[in-house]
Amino acid sequence: MADWDDVRTLVTAMPDTEERTSKRGPLEWRVRNNLFVWERPLRRGDLTALGPDAPEGPVLAARVPDVVAKEALLADLSGVYFTTPHFDGYAIVLVDLDRVPRDELEELIVEAWLDRAPKRVAKAWLDAAG
Repeated sequence: MADWDDVRTLVTAMPDTEERTSKRGPLEWRVRNNLFVWERPLRRGDLTALGPDAPEGPVLAARVPDVVAKEALLADLSGVYFTTPHFDGYAIVLVDLDRVPRDELEELIVEAWLDRAPKRVAKAWLDAAG
């Protein structure tokens, strides 16, 4: 399963990516100043909403192309992907890092990056990747 070192390795492999520490302290990664994945510790309201289903380990938040893509990930029965009321209506999914396989994490990060990267940058990366 994945950890923050895996996240950092996968994210920094993407062009024009910058790592920052947010105002609240967690790490976030941006492409050309567009946030695409970030560390998202669960807050008291999240824990209340999730109840016993709340993961105990690290949580990653990731942009997805749209709410339909989010709903598709949430329909996965593995319990890797989840959301909280705070993210209702937003194309953002939460990921239990302790449960996500590294290859799935890579796919999610690439998709999040492609969604937020400028079109020219994304096209150049896709062309180079073949």
